[in-house]
Amino acid sequence: MQIDFTATAPETAEAIALIVGRDGKAALDRFDEATRSLIAGAFAAARFDGEAGTIAEIFVPNGRVLLVGIGSGDEVEHEKAGGALAGRFLTAGIAGIVVDFAGTGPSPAAVARFAGAAAARAWRFDVYRTKQPERQKPTLAAITIAGAPDGTDAAWAKAKALNEGLELTRTLVSEPPNILYPESFVDRCRHLEELGVTLTILDEAAMAEHGMGALLGVSQGSAREARILAMHWNGTDGTGDPDIALVGKGVTFDTGGISLKPGPGMEDMKWDMGGAGAVAGAMKALAARKAKANVIGVVGLVENMPDGNAQRPGDVVTSMSGQTIEILNTDAEGRLVLADVITWVQHAHRPKAIVDLATLTGAMIISLGSEHGGLFANDDSLAEQILAASRASGDALWRFPMSPAYDKLIDSPIADMKNVGPRGAGSITAAQFIQRFVDPGVRWAHLDIAGMVWSDKPGNTYEKGATGFGVRVLDRLVRDNFEG
Repeated sequence: MQIDFTATAPETAEAIALIVGRDGKAALDRFDEATRSLIAGAFAAARFDGEAGTIAEIFVPNGRVLLVGIGSGDEVEHEKAGGALAGRFLTAGIAGIVVDFAGTGPSPAAVARFAGAAAARAWRFDVYRTKQPERQKPTLAAITIAGAPDGTDAAWAKAKALNEGLELTRTLVSEPPNILYPESFVDRCRHLEELGVTLTILDEAAMAEHGMGALLGVSQGSAREARILAMHWNGTDGTGDPDIALVGKGVTFDTGGISLKPGPGMEDMKWDMGGAGAVAGAMKALAARKAKANVIGVVGLVENMPDGNAQRPGDVVTSMSGQTIEILNTDAEGRLVLADVITWVQHAHRPKAIVDLATLTGAMIISLGSEHGGLFANDDSLAEQILAASRASGDALWRFPMSPAYDKLIDSPIADMKNVGPRGAGSITAAQFIQRFVDPGVRWAHLDIAGMVWSDKPGNTYEKGATGFGVRVLDRLVRDNFEG
């Protein structure tokens, strides 16, 4: 989707969108009296109230006029409006739309949010389609924003960088598992070096030298070798350790291993690398906008497959931290991956804070559905920073409790811990497990985004499919708390 900006709206346009708030006022000066009367009549007939994301369409002698509601006019309402506009007209036969903001008084950030949502909503993953009905093919190629306030160019540069990160994440999550596996995931991220990101890649031999028995145990049933990919962006003048590490679970396909998942729905497990995808996208967004922050993103990339060499229920593995883990269920594999990745990033880079993201538990979907991701943290201040970033970005999160009472549920009779607790509090015990690998004094948060990375219906900023969840909240967290 091409987004352009112009000082004033052109005299003629295939379709012109007029921004309308809850006051019901629209800038109609460009039209003659007869056309204004026609628009006003249609406005009333449609009972159009300017609610954010609502659209009324009127055909006039020289084209189409679209009334686009922005509600109260804040950034979130502008995002709803931009996404709704692109979603409504993406396949409607229109090639371009002019959006006239003249006289509406928006902030540069609100206009950038409108444009960013429109571009994000127009993104589709059609790579493998060879046949498609003409009516389903996208036609909307460009949106021109007219009358934006001073400062919009700078705001749009940030929004455009964020969209580039979102597109990387959504592409990674959408790719089928025969195309995207640990080695090819790494290859898809090599272009980040062109933006100034330093990449470090660990193969299985290097992991074995580090004693990563937890991660390698997950991988041992697959013909595909595991990888750890570290992406370091330092946009500061300093050379010290990263202020924050973003860690992602990257199980590029999850059969459950020997604890095999049911067949129906297993195809969805290509997106079990959604946490890793979000970290890669966030790192691209930070580098693309030259964030003045020192951040490292690390992802553990594995396939969880059943073969004659696969990990068994009952096995005991030794993690890089030296702690031993009794494997009760090979489908509780994501926490094993995170355990070794978190240990490695602390040893190698000593970040002051860690935020991990993972499509970790089905219990999270039972708890929150697809409306919120779960947040767990060992530090109230970090939790509040993440929740604030969640509200500002639109990536909705809800905080869950943690306590030693839950921790007891994963104690093992023969090892330091077992990799799964009882049926109750499944998401909490998973977080308690991960917390055991966080060093004292390190601020840590865990985001369980199992219900958020894929959607069966469109949203404000995405078509059905990969949502890109996690990129926006991470970008906002860094922007508000870790940038100089």
